[in-house]
Amino acid sequence: MSKLASIHTPEEMELFYSYRAPARPVKFCSVDLRDGQQSLIATRMNTEDVVRLITKMDKVGFDSIEMWGGATFDVMLRYLKEDPFERLRLCKKAAPNTPLRMLLRGQNVVGYRQYADDVVEHFVDCAAEAGIDDFLIFDGLMDARNCQTAIRAALKTGKRVETNLLYTTSPVHNDALYVDVARQYVDMGAQAIHLEDMAGMKDPVSVFLTVRALKEALDVPVHYHAHCTGGMSDLGYWEAVRAGADVIDTDFSALCNGTAHPPLESFAVALAQTPYAADLDLDLVAEINADLTEIKGHYSEHVSHFTGVDISVLQHQIPGGMLSNMESQLKDMNAYDRLDEVLRETALVHEEFGYPPLGTPFSQIVGTQATMNVISGERYKIIPKESKAYMRGEYGRFPAPVDPALQRKIVGDGEIITCRPADRIPLEWEKLKTEAAGFAVSDEEVLLYAMFPQVAKEYLEEKRRREENTVKYTMERID
Repeated sequence: MSKLASIHTPEEMELFYSYRAPARPVKFCSVDLRDGQQSLIATRMNTEDVVRLITKMDKVGFDSIEMWGGATFDVMLRYLKEDPFERLRLCKKAAPNTPLRMLLRGQNVVGYRQYADDVVEHFVDCAAEAGIDDFLIFDGLMDARNCQTAIRAALKTGKRVETNLLYTTSPVHNDALYVDVARQYVDMGAQAIHLEDMAGMKDPVSVFLTVRALKEALDVPVHYHAHCTGGMSDLGYWEAVRAGADVIDTDFSALCNGTAHPPLESFAVALAQTPYAADLDLDLVAEINADLTEIKGHYSEHVSHFTGVDISVLQHQIPGGMLSNMESQLKDMNAYDRLDEVLRETALVHEEFGYPPLGTPFSQIVGTQATMNVISGERYKIIPKESKAYMRGEYGRFPAPVDPALQRKIVGDGEIITCRPADRIPLEWEKLKTEAAGFAVSDEEVLLYAMFPQVAKEYLEEKRRREENTVKYTMERID
């Protein structure tokens, strides 16, 4: 790697060297049961194991435990054949003393499309009723308009609202932008701001400066979250704390590092002799980590083989999941030898698409378009429907302006959307209830169908058959 030039001004470096946040205990959020297992064991942990762990985790002293949302919903239905709402209720019963947090994708909820406002509202109500105390809400483009319904609904339930900023690197993603979007969220009622480096690419000086900018501009707690992919996240956490971060997201050491997060134990010990020492039961932490080590062994077939550092992410800025998806696509096309071309094209498409943060679904949209551009031999000869939807504005406002000529080439004669995308979606709750009437018997089950129609329909029909067989067996025993 060539020598890296400083990207920070002398004034920024002076602040970095001189500032120390006031003494206060830093709080910890455990993300093992959601993002940790999503990163390292493909979200395959079953409810029995989750409940076993969270029963003890409730006594550690966490600020919150993130255990729901994100990919957990999809995986539970599709692969584990479990009810996500039932897991939530069991966890709330097992951990009554610690707030339970979920990751909510704004207007996308936990699905892969934008939903009407009434569906978002029903989902938030059911989640709060079942046990969610803390809604971590975000939009993939950081278009705050796509979070306003979810924020309003969560506040109406009386639960805590955090909003998530996707921390990435581009010509338009800077501290001024993060502060501006954070202010929009706070104006909507957000009670904390959560800064997330999902690709593990941010250097520690930048982390310090961004957290400091948010703390100076806002009168709400700032939380920090990063993945370990690029190898700098431990340093970033230390600098986030030094800059004033109130909460850091960690995993137990049995489920940390790689594409997951820094280890809880290391930071609890590192901070113990500082003004930021946390009040955690470390004996109980060790006991839980032993349990987690054993439980992780149950999922050996799903354990990620990436446990080290991918320094290349600091150059191409492509998250690990996106890179592995590209590799898989190219192998299927017998074109793996063109990976370098696709990586270069990805950087160009990313720029032309207005620098969307490369998380789901935008990593897939940008990566697939770049692959098509290379394989077809002509840029934008093949345009997937997801690229068209993105350029139409169906996902929201672009972080940076796009070339109108390219936008029109991709969209064709179709209408370009400039309003909040959900304003164009008719209310759909009653329609979904009617569609699911034959197999869904509660609002929760209608929501399962709304998020994943075919998968949920199959799951719920099988659930009804089991219930009928149970009743039939019971009646026969009575006779």
